[in-house]
Amino acid sequence: MAIEIEKKYRLTKKQSDSVRRRLPEIGATLLGEEFEENTLYGGKGLAVGRSVLRLRRVGTGAILTYKKRLPTSSSIKRQREDETKVDDPEALNDILAALGFTPALVYEKRRETWVLGKAEVVIDELPFGLFMEIEGPERDIRAVEGKLAVKNLKAESLSYPELTIKNGKKSRGVIASRFPRARRPREPIR
Repeated sequence: MAIEIEKKYRLTKKQSDSVRRRLPEIGATLLGEEFEENTLYGGKGLAVGRSVLRLRRVGTGAILTYKKRLPTSSSIKRQREDETKVDDPEALNDILAALGFTPALVYEKRRETWVLGKAEVVIDELPFGLFMEIEGPERDIRAVEGKLAVKNLKAESLSYPELTIKNGKKSRGVIASRFPRARRPREPIR
């Protein structure tokens, strides 16, 4: 069982631009960009805000992830995170449906991933806003915050699924937050 340690921030456009300028200045390396479609399933034992089963599609592949939030009063979140690569996302979707798990919400995301020491920094664009996550040991998260020196940086306590529930549109029993069709790339962004 792996434990994910991360802190999420809501960014303004100005803060996002500042982070993108600062990352190479402080020695971060850009790993790449990608477009994701994230489907969260509902079913026995799953509850948004506590535990989720997510199928993340990127290009022609996918990753299945189970996450369970661990209790904390800190803005740095800790959660169990188990994941595996999936070669055939449609077959997995059929398997999950046969087991009683059905799509409950979908959100799309453009993600830019950077690495700095033991920390991973991602800048995410979702239909409802810009965000940054710093993942790694807590001391590294705090060090990256200091090095970025972004003014008025605000921690975001809600997860992307919770934000999707708040900002998405419900259709046929599924809450979705998608970019307009013209802004969805056919292939992953590289």
